[in-house]
Amino acid sequence: MLKLKLKLKLKTKSGAKKRFKLIGNGKIKRKKSFKNHLLTKKKNKRKRRLSEFEIVHKSDMKNIKKQLNA
Repeated sequence: MLKLKLKLKLKTKSGAKKRFKLIGNGKIKRKKSFKNHLLTKKKNKRKRRLSEFEIVHKSDMKNIKKQLNA
């Protein structure tokens, strides 16, 4: 009798899919926080800096890649 072991495909976490993006060099980029509300009291320079993307810290990289199935 022939036994086949199939490895199930894992679904990508939809929350991670919306929040993170894999870039060319294997790193992951993310949006910065604190730019959703109460923007009138924040300076333009601060809001502009918060609009930029940031690279995910290396200690979180393994966990996020696992969620993205990358």
